[in-house]
Amino acid sequence: MSEWLGGIDIGGTKCAVSLALREGSNLSIVEKRISPTPDSPQQALEMFATMLDELLLKHRPTRGNIPLSAIGISCGGPLDAERGLILSPPNLPGWDHIDVITPFKTRYHVPVAVENDANACALAEWTWGAGIGTKHMIFLTFGTGMGAGFILNGRLYSGANGMAGEVGHIRMEDNGPIGYGKVGSFEGFCSGGGIARLAATKALEAIQLGRPPSFCPHVTDIAQITAQKVAEAANREDPLALEIFRKVGQVLGRGLSVLVDVLNPELIVIGSIYLRQQSLLEPIVLAELDKEALGISMNVCRIVPAGLGEQIGDYASFAIAMEALERGNN
Repeated sequence: MSEWLGGIDIGGTKCAVSLALREGSNLSIVEKRISPTPDSPQQALEMFATMLDELLLKHRPTRGNIPLSAIGISCGGPLDAERGLILSPPNLPGWDHIDVITPFKTRYHVPVAVENDANACALAEWTWGAGIGTKHMIFLTFGTGMGAGFILNGRLYSGANGMAGEVGHIRMEDNGPIGYGKVGSFEGFCSGGGIARLAATKALEAIQLGRPPSFCPHVTDIAQITAQKVAEAANREDPLALEIFRKVGQVLGRGLSVLVDVLNPELIVIGSIYLRQQSLLEPIVLAELDKEALGISMNVCRIVPAGLGEQIGDYASFAIAMEALERGNN
């Protein structure tokens, strides 16, 4: 049996709409379209529908006009998956109690589901990626924000009201970059924006001492600092960039040690920045875990980058589309 699945990935800086064809247990992503995140949720929802319509019009006639079967939406939390509401995520200003399910159910008459992006990615990695065959797995986003998805005892664990996994809010130090509205938080150190803010602070300190770093040679460039530029400088062995990533790796390792000790997973999968900068971060993270985590728990736990690579966001939304199909919430 063949089914078309629609996937929508809502990010703080960019969004994607994808179309996949599911044939039995096989899933093939046919096409993805990417756009900057619109200024308002209303504009975004209209854009998603238009993009999905275009994809369906382009591909369905060439594949026997198979009907659309379900739509999955992946978005940063907090959100209420049961009611289909996005609840003011820190990286999506203006998205306050936005119903993202009803417009698509009304338009397409198919099951639609929304899930926290970390949970969606956890399901995707567990279904198609590095987590295949595991019973106890954690996924960390480590992108625009820092969130976690938990697969415990072979099932997604969402908590009492869907807020399980908001590890980015944990305060790691009394001082440090702000993330998830909190100074020195896990997200403050271990996210793209957090790394950029940490780098800007360090760059200003260096400039004041007359040693501008290579990734920010002029004071006017401070606002243009990004995590990618810092990583590129660290890979060129810029001392200050290496110092920044050393700090990020230490905090990441400490955060992972808490998860290892509390949840005793067999696998922790990390996406985005860790995936791209594994060579910089892995030795620091493992050294910190060796110091901080219980050895008996670390003996059964592996730390790996996302097996689905840069496509994890696409697969995440389709994992939620499959959840919608199973629930049959039409």
